[in-house]
Amino acid sequence: MLGATAPAATSVTATVTDLRSSKGQVLACLTTRADAFPDCEKDPLAHKLKVPAAPEVHLDFGTVPAGHYAVSLVHDENGNGKLDTRLMIPREGYGFSRDAPVRMGPPRFERAAFAVEGETVRLTIRMRYLL
Repeated sequence: MLGATAPAATSVTATVTDLRSSKGQVLACLTTRADAFPDCEKDPLAHKLKVPAAPEVHLDFGTVPAGHYAVSLVHDENGNGKLDTRLMIPREGYGFSRDAPVRMGPPRFERAAFAVEGETVRLTIRMRYLL
């Protein structure tokens, strides 16, 4: 096809709000793969970030190709690199793009997914806590 161009790469950023403390770090994962959401372990191309916790955290995932993505967050307060649980209930904070609801486990990828296509994507993700 003449004149056909590949979709442009687009910048994705997120502001994380409602952290209950500045202890530890925020672990973030941006993926296009539903089978790798929410922890991104199965996605070698996932964009993962680890930033110090603060009253408000800004994440820059850089530029990514057009597509559908979802973000998951963990407020790793003790710095052990994972979400701590007690009887399968999160003891640390978590959050998802589109403020996807949590019901008996993490939301499905489709509930957290958003489109990346052309314009810079700026998200605000609220950290939530159960314990």
